[in-house]
Amino acid sequence: MCRSIKTLRPPALPEEATEAEIRAAALQYVRKVSGFRAPAAHNREVFDRAVDVIAEATAELLAGLEVRGQTARQAG
Repeated sequence: MCRSIKTLRPPALPEEATEAEIRAAALQYVRKVSGFRAPAAHNREVFDRAVDVIAEATAELLAGLEVRGQTARQAG
């Protein structure tokens, strides 16, 4: 879908994805889906909220994935 979104789980990343990496991936997703690189002022709130929600869902996904029989990330 969006080539600039990188895989955030091992073995693609040798360590846990940071909050910044998760947020960057969420931002790229929202940009792609909305068609806006930066939203107009009247769309800023919904754009930012979408990034927040997708970042939260991404962190939850990564925390729950099992890679090679182990948890990909430990819940924090």
